[in-house]
Amino acid sequence: MHIFGLHFLDFSVILAYIIIILYLGKKAGEKTSDTGDFFLAGRKLGKFYQFFLNFGCSTNADQAVAVSREIYRMGIGGMWIQFLVLFLTPFYWFTTFFFRRVRLTTTGDFFSDRFDSKFLGGSFAIFTLLMAFIGGGVGYMVAGKTMMALTPKTMEQCTVEERLSIEQFREYQKYKDMLDQGQTLDTEDQGRYEELRERNKRGELHSFVSHTDPNLFYLIYAIIVAIYTMLGGFRAAAITDAIQGFLMITFSFILIPLGLSKIGGFSGLHASVPDYMFELFGSTTLSEYAWYTIAAMAFANLVSIIASATAMQTAGSATNENTARFGMIGGMFFKRFIMLFWALAGLLAAGLYAGQLHDPDLIWGFMTRDLLVPGAIGLMLAGILAANMSTLDAASISNSALFIRNLYGPIWPNKSESHYINVGRVVIAVTLLGGIGAAIYVGNLLDLYKYFISIPAIFGAAIWLGFIWRRLGKVAVIVQVFICLIIYAIIPNVFPNINAIKYSPYFTQQTEEQTVTYETTALLEDVQMNLATNVGEPIRKTRVIEPVGVFFETVARVDPADPNSRKVGLGRFHAEIWVLSLVGIDFSNAPKAQLVATRFLFDGGFPFLLLFLFSIFGRGVSKKKLDRFFAKMHTPVQPTDEEEEKALQAAYDNPEQFKKDKIWPESSWEIMKPGKMDIIGFGGSWIIVGFIIFLLWVMVNIK
Repeated sequence: MHIFGLHFLDFSVILAYIIIILYLGKKAGEKTSDTGDFFLAGRKLGKFYQFFLNFGCSTNADQAVAVSREIYRMGIGGMWIQFLVLFLTPFYWFTTFFFRRVRLTTTGDFFSDRFDSKFLGGSFAIFTLLMAFIGGGVGYMVAGKTMMALTPKTMEQCTVEERLSIEQFREYQKYKDMLDQGQTLDTEDQGRYEELRERNKRGELHSFVSHTDPNLFYLIYAIIVAIYTMLGGFRAAAITDAIQGFLMITFSFILIPLGLSKIGGFSGLHASVPDYMFELFGSTTLSEYAWYTIAAMAFANLVSIIASATAMQTAGSATNENTARFGMIGGMFFKRFIMLFWALAGLLAAGLYAGQLHDPDLIWGFMTRDLLVPGAIGLMLAGILAANMSTLDAASISNSALFIRNLYGPIWPNKSESHYINVGRVVIAVTLLGGIGAAIYVGNLLDLYKYFISIPAIFGAAIWLGFIWRRLGKVAVIVQVFICLIIYAIIPNVFPNINAIKYSPYFTQQTEEQTVTYETTALLEDVQMNLATNVGEPIRKTRVIEPVGVFFETVARVDPADPNSRKVGLGRFHAEIWVLSLVGIDFSNAPKAQLVATRFLFDGGFPFLLLFLFSIFGRGVSKKKLDRFFAKMHTPVQPTDEEEEKALQAAYDNPEQFKKDKIWPESSWEIMKPGKMDIIGFGGSWIIVGFIIFLLWVMVNIK
């Protein structure tokens, strides 16, 4: 018996999960009396809830899918689209400390307090609320595509057009496999392959068609998250994240033993997957993730992480800064450990299903349907829903708090606590439903991820400098944000809609197609095709590196059947590459890895260049305002409200007392001498980073 395309057992598991989550949301709501409870859980969350809150907020099913889909495409080096955060984790030791010490509710409050500018606080709130639609879209897309992969139509159930799309995908994949094996196509087959390749770029080819209507699925999913979050606020998010954490762990592990069993263990995995796909930092010729690409993406993400909408609230809800620090580091490193299993799932997918899917985003659902039995499939779906809900709930509450405190409250002050809570609940519903539009409009998980890595740097650079440099002023931040917003967000989305640009021969430039010869060991399929005698035998192979767009994410022919038709730019327009080309840099011969690295280096570094430039010549914030802000930053959080008030007042009365603890006492840099806890936490975090990389190395070298 099937319900909505799911087996009765799977449907029952998901229904039970939804009922439990809604009940917990209702119970948490009974303890919510004011905005402090609703937005910060009364600042009373201990280490247990802080651990799972941070684990839940940072762990999303879309991250598992992003890791597995990129490894399926590019090999283990593709995991760095997500795993690059490993190198950022030690810095959370300081950012969490900053956010708890500053004693504010939202990151918008930081801009209002540090720069004495409600305009900047409101601007950050608007920016984050718009970004929330993209964030919600990621979660919907992963859950929806997984459901689609679990409910495929048979060929008999497909329409004529759908069957043609599937047949053409199989034909395209046949030609591509022949080229990857070093075979030469005759003129007719080569022409047919190029036509199918253009159709595939345009998204016209499909490996299967699903019964699931993604739009309807998105709507139901959004309503469920909205109900329990609106009922219980941040406390509900923390409690349900503890439950959802166990489900996330389950869904991360469940596919591994079954996949290994089917492929023949680790020896079978190495016999089915090319050697270059096991290179940790990617091949500079065969991968889009060379070592320098990973470094550039990590830098851009480091600038961006501090602008996370949930960071202020997850840290602010802790009883003190050490609870916040250990909760953050513990939750984050546990996520990094779980990601090792996502990576292994991606390698298994590459070995089991290479070339079988038109959309790599579908790989997790495809594996689930192939490897799991009814009941277990429902558990997997519940885990995916849990992983996404645990991020969506906290994010929607943070967005609600931003709206109330930095937009609605300043315009309509002195309303009752219940009034603000009710308005906040409406905002939660709006942001969750708004994410549906992003999921429908973008349609590609990787495109959304690349937005998340770079766009928050627009505000992230100002937050980093705002915490440590007195010279940074309001005008400098406003000008920098305005310029970066144009380059990072407006141009990439406006230019693709301008015909003169998307059809321009200059802007539709592509890199040259390359045929790369590389040394590897023979796979099982090589032996079957008589290219080698034994599995593991050294052989030389060729691979065609197809052209990629220089300025556009994708460049395709307007008419795929006509090799002489004009080209059109599709997807994101890379404004960063365009700006650099204006000063004479030529990217026409750059590989994809270099293009990506250049974009992210620009995204991370350009805001700092502007901030330093405009701060040197612009006016800063008043000394009195800065003294009060940094006096608060240097005062430890106290165990009771009475002690807090007393300690803060003493700091405000004598802000000069903290000079002796600065590295450069007479400078404008507010960088304090590291204490014992700073050294232990930061240094210990790097040791854990090294240990996790060692585990990753061991995993890919087991044979």
